[in-house]
Amino acid sequence: MSTTTKPVNQKAWLLVLPVIVCVAFSAILPLMTVVNYSVQDIISPERRVFVGTEWFAAVMRDEDLHAALWRQLTFSLAVLAVEVPLGIALALSMPAQGWRASLVLVLVALSLLIPWNVVGTIWQIYGRTDIGLLGVMLQKAGFDYSYTGNAVHAWATVLLMDVWHWTPLVALLCYAGLRSIPDAYYQAAQIDGASKFAVFRYIQLPKMRGVLMIAVLLRFMDSFMIYTEPFVLTGGGPGNATTFLSQYLTQKAVGQFDLGPAAAFSLIYFLIILLLCFILYNWMQRVGTQEKEGGNE
Repeated sequence: MSTTTKPVNQKAWLLVLPVIVCVAFSAILPLMTVVNYSVQDIISPERRVFVGTEWFAAVMRDEDLHAALWRQLTFSLAVLAVEVPLGIALALSMPAQGWRASLVLVLVALSLLIPWNVVGTIWQIYGRTDIGLLGVMLQKAGFDYSYTGNAVHAWATVLLMDVWHWTPLVALLCYAGLRSIPDAYYQAAQIDGASKFAVFRYIQLPKMRGVLMIAVLLRFMDSFMIYTEPFVLTGGGPGNATTFLSQYLTQKAVGQFDLGPAAAFSLIYFLIILLLCFILYNWMQRVGTQEKEGGNE
């Protein structure tokens, strides 16, 4: 019995062509330009000298970069440690249906609609000790609060600002995961007499694992690239307390006009984000697989 293979219609690739062109112009070509700058010493627009990996070696020896990297890692881990549990708790407390659910969804998503520079401006005013609600309340409580003069206060204010701005994203993703759980699971748990914690541990949390993975990766990448909010709020100060990697890169490229080292650093920055996201994703996948195997046993 002979079989014939149906020819594949390759014209479908034409539908993907506009996307490929857009990605090439928005990502690949700029990346190649940065790679070109990273191996050259740009003395003037007409004069450039090839230096190889000299800028990469110089950037890796930069102590200010090391301090900014540890500062950035600490901030990103703190963001995940606060926003993920808070987002889960917020999603669990939101109504499941009815007009209250619609109203709460709109209210929770309001902070996500505010532009990043406006968020920094809001918290800049909010933290002032003369007219800002937060600053005035802390001063009246006897707390000598100053996000412009105290490094710890500035760092905590930036963290609180990020939590206020982006926790709703985690909550909305978790809420979508909770709404996708069939009622049969809750009915079975009710018949078995399961507690609320048992329902959360064995039903809700496993069903939210997919959206939680997306939330963790999105928040980690966003927090690791944070720039506008701390720049508007504190300008990176006091000192270098809130100077994160993106602002350090901007100072190199724009402030000092060191295009070669800035290009080399931007590539290292890009690779760091890729590596950390890869490690985080694989760790979460491994934890999920181990829990599934344990549940099957």
